Amino acid sequence: MVDIYCVLLNQPFQKPRILLAISIGDWVVSVLALASASSAASVVDLLRSDESVCPPTICNRYQFAATLAFLTWFLSLSSSLFNLWLLPSL
Repeated sequence: MVDIYCVLLNQPFQKPRILLAISIGDWVVSVLALASASSAASVVDLLRSDESVCPPTICNRYQFAATLAFLTWFLSLSSSLFNLWLLPSL
């Protein structure tokens, strides 16, 4: 989206201010993804407790959702680290 924005406004690509804003946004999204993954994991832990009456298919779906949430957090973190690595080179 940043490249399209730069093409439409005839500005040079990869301005440091734009990349800094993207890096900060990636860090915020990464922290929020970690919080959602942690809360999904705690729901799975509660559903798998002995007092819970959870059908195995539903518990497995929640566990799969928590796994995908942690995968999303990992990918978001790698994106933000890459942007942080790219920022000083500008």
